[in-house]
Amino acid sequence: MAQHVVITGANRGIGLSFCQFYLALGYQVTAVVRQPSDELTALNVAVIDNIDVSQADDVTRLAQALTGQKIDILINNAGIFHNESLTNMDFAAIELQLAINALAPIRVTHALLANLASGSKVAMITSRMGSIADNSSGAYIGYRMSKAALNAASVSMAHELKGQGIAVAILHPGFVQTQMVGFAGDISPTQAAERLAQRIEQLTLVNSGTFWHSNGDVLPW
Repeated sequence: MAQHVVITGANRGIGLSFCQFYLALGYQVTAVVRQPSDELTALNVAVIDNIDVSQADDVTRLAQALTGQKIDILINNAGIFHNESLTNMDFAAIELQLAINALAPIRVTHALLANLASGSKVAMITSRMGSIADNSSGAYIGYRMSKAALNAASVSMAHELKGQGIAVAILHPGFVQTQMVGFAGDISPTQAAERLAQRIEQLTLVNSGTFWHSNGDVLPW
């Protein structure tokens, strides 16, 4: 029986590339999106749409749609990116980033716990911008806060899930050429997905909770 991977934020960018990558490997792929793109619809994957991962009712519907289906890999990929500084402040944007980038991956993982079993893996797509030690420029206040919060929660989940045989990866994809950053990155979504998948493949209960760059470097907190 094919392994099952569930990917949020799968309509474009890294999420879409994850779908293409795992489909090519013969996985059963479930894409979770608000609205599917034409590129996603063209793939032979299961699509669960009209899901805003920041909304409790939508995540409940997601869990219901996946009732009874084992998940071997859960990739919490959905996210948003804004830039706030003390001279360019937007508290609403900060709150939205916290809701989508930090709280939503926890909400989704919690809702799908019954689908995870010993040997399952949870991948949190975060950012090195959530590293406090690595912050040398300031600004991007909401994004940095949201990813730092996600990192902290992911370490806690790694400890809590270890006894159930479930490992958690905390993954920075690199500077990726996606719409989120105006396509200004230095690697393609395809390259990012391939490198991230390598980190997920190497994830074990021993290294669960590690903060990795997609290139394999361990990042500082």
